[in-house]
Amino acid sequence: MSESAAVVNSPQTPRVAVVTGAGSGIGRAVAQLMLAEGYRVVLAGRREDALQETARLSGAETHPEALVLPCDVTLPDDVERLFAAATERWGRVDVLFNNAGVFGPAGSVDEISFEDWNAVLAVNLTGSMLCAAAAVRAMKAQSPQGGRIINNGSISAHSPRPRTVAYAVTKHAMTGLTKSIELDGRGFGITCGQIDIGNTATDIMDTIGVGEGALQADGSRKVEPTFPVVDAARAVLLMAGMPATASVGSLVVTAAGMPFVGRG
Repeated sequence: MSESAAVVNSPQTPRVAVVTGAGSGIGRAVAQLMLAEGYRVVLAGRREDALQETARLSGAETHPEALVLPCDVTLPDDVERLFAAATERWGRVDVLFNNAGVFGPAGSVDEISFEDWNAVLAVNLTGSMLCAAAAVRAMKAQSPQGGRIINNGSISAHSPRPRTVAYAVTKHAMTGLTKSIELDGRGFGITCGQIDIGNTATDIMDTIGVGEGALQADGSRKVEPTFPVVDAARAVLLMAGMPATASVGSLVVTAAGMPFVGRG
């Protein structure tokens, strides 16, 4: 085992993780579970009150291993400050969970406005790129070198829902971002994988009406199964906790029985 692998994954050395979108949903669940598992966690998101609530629910208001940092991932200066604060506090970044995202308005390609299109791309794609870029710079510069990036894709990266063109495009593009980071990071001990989650029970599921009947490809609506968000968080922690000698490049986790295989 290399010096980097031995140190970064040592049980005596708490690992440092940055979680974007930590104020709700999957990001909140992952941040809570990481804190419970002994990670030092930077909680990032637009709304400080929501981040503080995540910390409170984790029993971490005064937790020395939690750092609340409001950040808009679409703003390069905010992202740079986020990672500078993480490295100033703890000296390194071992894991980035690139999770911040929005679903955006429903619409087909001829219906969505230019402004709404740009707004979804700014958060889901450009924001993910900015955070990954800052994380890679930190991981290259630190000693021992290296780290792990986990991008939150979606099963929409494989098969879109109807009338979700902006969201679906960003999640397909996330796959290209993930593979490019994995390839370019090899010489620096940096790995990158993507988790594609389907129908975990979060607020975004209410946005698309899964509980009341999600729009299907034939125009009908169907109540779809969901699964607890903590189980999605456990899958993220599985990827994060792999030894430095291994990488999970792609992981699909869905609610059992949901329309995915054979969707459409």
